[in-house]
Amino acid sequence: MELSIKKLTKTYPNGVRALQGVDLTIPPGMFGLLGPNGAGKSSLMRTIATLQDPDAGSIRFGDIDVLTQKAELRKLLGYLPQEFGLYPNLSAEAVLEHFAVLKGITVRRERHAQVAALLEQTNLAAVRKKAVGGFSGGMKQRLGIAIALLGRPRLVIVDEPTAGLDPTERHRFLNLLGEIGDDVVVILSTHIVEDVAELCPNFAIIAGGRVLYTGAPEAVTATLRGKLWRRVSTRAELPDLQRRLKVISTRLITGRPVVHVHHEGSPGPDFEPVEPSLEDVYFHHVAQAQAEPAARPA
Repeated sequence: MELSIKKLTKTYPNGVRALQGVDLTIPPGMFGLLGPNGAGKSSLMRTIATLQDPDAGSIRFGDIDVLTQKAELRKLLGYLPQEFGLYPNLSAEAVLEHFAVLKGITVRRERHAQVAALLEQTNLAAVRKKAVGGFSGGMKQRLGIAIALLGRPRLVIVDEPTAGLDPTERHRFLNLLGEIGDDVVVILSTHIVEDVAELCPNFAIIAGGRVLYTGAPEAVTATLRGKLWRRVSTRAELPDLQRRLKVISTRLITGRPVVHVHHEGSPGPDFEPVEPSLEDVYFHHVAQAQAEPAARPA
């Protein structure tokens, strides 16, 4: 089953336009939703997960109309939000047993089997009797995905799952996501480009509540090939470069600013061509979207 989102809009009472005509078709497998903080990612995830209603638009998951058949969608949904609470005094095993009952897994033998399998899959079997209040951030995230996978969902949503994790836990969590299966729709919502580059054969960039690009990482990086230039700069030169050229990113390497510039030809003799990465593509589209409102006439 694929997830189809059409012309989804959402404006909050404070006037924030979180979603502006979002169109997405998400096939089975890993799908990355990449965008800066405040881009509308969490609003979109909450809407798909039936936690809030949009102002307009439609969402279908296979034959299910998500907006009118919320109970049917929830039977097939596994959701790991950006922030979630656990019962700190309960063991990991008890927490999973509790959520399994809430998910309708009432046959004890089946429930025990799923809980045991998920504790093994998330590498928490050795600490299954320990209180989750003493877990590290990475262990809590792995327990969260175990909860999301209860009931063998067909649609799994994970919102900013690796934010704040150390490199070891991040890779462990990404490997865990990669094992979920190609026949399940898994949406990885993140602002971390490397997470999408490592896992997702398809992705979308979202900013300002609008989808800026959707496709395969390899295809989109090809669109910048021959148009990306690099130069080591000084701090004093940066304002002039940013005024004259389309600087898409600036980073410090050994204490010196290195700028990446989008330009049809060489911007100058001090620039060298650079092979584009998914991060360059991301910065390019986001910078372009942020510049558009300023370029429009008042």
